[in-house]
Order: sequence, then C-alpha cells, then structure tokens
Amino acid sequence: MTSWTIQDLHVVQTRQPAAAGDDTFFIAVRAGNAVGWYGPVGERVGRYVNDVLAPETKDALVTDHVRLLDELRTAARRQPSEAASWAVGTVDCAVWDLHGRLAECIVAELLTTAAPQPLIPAYASWLTQDLSSINSRNVLTGVMAGGWNFTKWGLRRDPAYPPAEAAVRMAQAVERCSHALGAPLAVDAVGTWTPALALAFAQAADPACLRWLEDPLPHHDADVYELLAATPLPLAVGERAHCDEDPAGLIQYIRPSALTLDAVGCGGLTRAAQIIPVAQAQGLPVYPHGRSLLPGLHLAAAYPDAVPAVEYRLRWEPGRQRLYEMPLRPENGHIRLPDTPGLGTTPRSTACPAPH
Repeated sequence: MTSWTIQDLHVVQTRQPAAAGDDTFFIAVRAGNAVGWYGPVGERVGRYVNDVLAPETKDALVTDHVRLLDELRTAARRQPSEAASWAVGTVDCAVWDLHGRLAECIVAELLTTAAPQPLIPAYASWLTQDLSSINSRNVLTGVMAGGWNFTKWGLRRDPAYPPAEAAVRMAQAVERCSHALGAPLAVDAVGTWTPALALAFAQAADPACLRWLEDPLPHHDADVYELLAATPLPLAVGERAHCDEDPAGLIQYIRPSALTLDAVGCGGLTRAAQIIPVAQAQGLPVYPHGRSLLPGLHLAAAYPDAVPAVEYRLRWEPGRQRLYEMPLRPENGHIRLPDTPGLGTTPRSTACPAPH
C-alpha cells in the first residue's frame, strides 16, 4: 500500500539556469513512490524552505493541507522574512502536486466537486513595455492580436516630473493607448509610485479607459487606499497579500475592483482556496497573478465563476515554461489545463534529482 505520509523535502536546481532569470530552484516533496514538485522559485525562497520549513513537513499527511499550512505559518512567524510567505506557498503547492500524483488526478479535481474547466481564459501583461513610452500603435495591436481577454502594461513614475505633472502625463498615455486599442486596459505601477502621485493620478485619469490600476503603492497603506477608494479610479490589489493577512480586511478598506491574488505568494493553494469565497461574497473577481501561473490555472479551472482569467506574462513566462517537462503555450488567448496528475510542474531536468 502506498504511503500518504511525507517522507522528505528537498530543494533542487535546474540544469537550465538562464531560461527563467533568477528563478531556477524547484521544491521536491516525497511520499511513497511519488514526488511532488513546485517551481521555479528564487534562491532566497529555496533557502528559506530548506532551512526553516522542510522539518515541518516530515511525517505530515499529504491530504491534510489545512493542518500543514497552519504548521508552516507558525514556523514562518518564528523566523520572519520577506521570503516567508512565498516559501510557505511553495511548499503548499508542492504538496498539492504530490496529492494529485498519489490520487492520480489533476489538482483542480481535488479543489472542486464539479468538472474542472479545461480551457482557461487569459489576459496578457507586458510590464517592461511602459505605456508612457509606447509611440507605435502596432505594439499595442500586436499584443491584442493574441486573442487575449484584455491586456496589462507597465506605468512607471518618471522622477523628473513632480507628482501632479507626472500624473497628467501618465493619464494622457493611458487614454491614448486605450483609444488605440478600442478597449480599456489594466496598468501596473510596478512599485514605482508614491502616495502623492497615486492621488494625483486618481484625479487626472479617465476611469473609462482603465480596467484597473494595480498596486499603486508598495505597501497596503490603509489611509492612502481609503482616499483612493473614494475616487472613481478602479483598483486591483492582492499580489502582495501575505499568508497571515486577513483578506476580508484587505478588501474592506481598499474596496478594489479586482483581486490579483498570487496563488503561491498568499501562502499557497490552500490559502487561496480559503480567500476565494471571501472575494466571491463581496462580488470581487479574482485574477491570479502570472508568476504563479500553474497553480493559478488550477484555481481558475476549479472556480470558473470566481476566476474570470489568469495572467500570462509575455516577457517572462515563455522562459519559465522552458524549465518544465511539458511547457504550456497559449492558444488564442486561452491556456489549456495540464491533464497529467498533479499541477503539471515537473521540471525538465535538475542538477540534483530528488532521492528515491
């Protein structure tokens, strides 16, 4: 009889370190004759998993995701780090992958009693393309030709301009590009905005041109977000949600138009599955962040009424997919859910194979 008790966890590196930038490490967790995987993640996250969280998984039951998540979060509180929430989510997702492999089904089937949606709508993001610098309509229409649900672009602060002037220039860029596409678009502040700029932009921007402005502040500043929420500006938050953060509180004081939840960064699929009903109760759509594409796809497949689309990062995701044994490729703005047991995160090759 196959054991469903976790025997060990290892952090291994791929043999193709150039394909996905700094994210070249995979988590391998073993029970019985199966190995569950998640990755790629960066070295700092991998080191935290190895040094802090790995001992917590020993002898844990693969199917008891909530108890394991609680133990991982408790361990992370004892050793605070910026990598902690990502590390917790990484282990959680690897265990879900292991659960699927042992049960011989895809993870989405473990998350829902209904038949998972096999083809997932996606939106395209290209954050290295800044809207303020795009002068050719062809750049915009070339991306839209992929059949995406919608598009998201970078909108970085130019420190050469004071906040009021910078806000007007960025609002004009959004309006110009939205009209060129014939549709509203999403923009991401990419961690470069100040509270003064965000408030000035809220006054200058035409909400009809925006699907949302994502994470305009580097931190969840309740006072500033309360002021922004009082304007017509559509907001999206969630990428930075921590595994110990109360999603109801986050939603209540920010009152966003969308939750761009990271299925790993928030603490993993177990935590994401706890957050989705909270968002649904508020009528808030969830758009999984693209850095955690594969778990995001399983969330969308399991909860299609709550998750309208996942993010596909045009600049970075193709390189990450080259690390997988079975890469995913978009098809006319959709991504097909992997049909092999687990998440579909098996690495193509690793420098140190997991023990057998």
